[in-house]
Amino acid sequence: MLATALVMGFLAAATVTDLRTHKIYNWITYPGIVAGWAGHAAGTLLAAAGWADPETLQALGWVGLADSLAGFLACGAVMLVCFVVFQVGGGDVKLMAMMGAMLGSQRGILAMLWTFVLGACAAMAVLVWRLGPWRLLRLGLRQVLWVVRLARFSPLSAEEQAELRPPLYLAPCGLGAVVIVQFSLAERFL
Repeated sequence: MLATALVMGFLAAATVTDLRTHKIYNWITYPGIVAGWAGHAAGTLLAAAGWADPETLQALGWVGLADSLAGFLACGAVMLVCFVVFQVGGGDVKLMAMMGAMLGSQRGILAMLWTFVLGACAAMAVLVWRLGPWRLLRLGLRQVLWVVRLARFSPLSAEEQAELRPPLYLAPCGLGAVVIVQFSLAERFL
């Protein structure tokens, strides 16, 4: 649970800056990545030297240095693709890589996927709040009709494009995702 507290602390700090300034700063993500690697490396050394029981370390959230690096690379690579294709922020890339470094590959990827789900739900709620359900439904139906009739999407005006691009705050979604993954909430309630 030590790793859980650590990752939640870094994510809480990122949540505050993300909500206030819409930025996730390097002074949060880089120390988080290094802390994840250092903690898992220390656990690996303690277990190899016989000074710590691996089961006790796993109860504290230890996944091992190799899994920490794998989580960092897996989550970072997926978010790097999102950075290029979907234009997410660089801070979001480093935030997800930090989650992978702290949680390991399996739980890191699972937390990243939950982050996407929570982020999509939050973005949809913001869209409904901003545009209203009827206007959003009308815009959606217009696109469906264009695709059915002309086999292409209807061109959107610059104003419509701006309205349909809500701000996406991944740090609070990441914090919620870590809570879901680390406390097995999905298995308990779904």
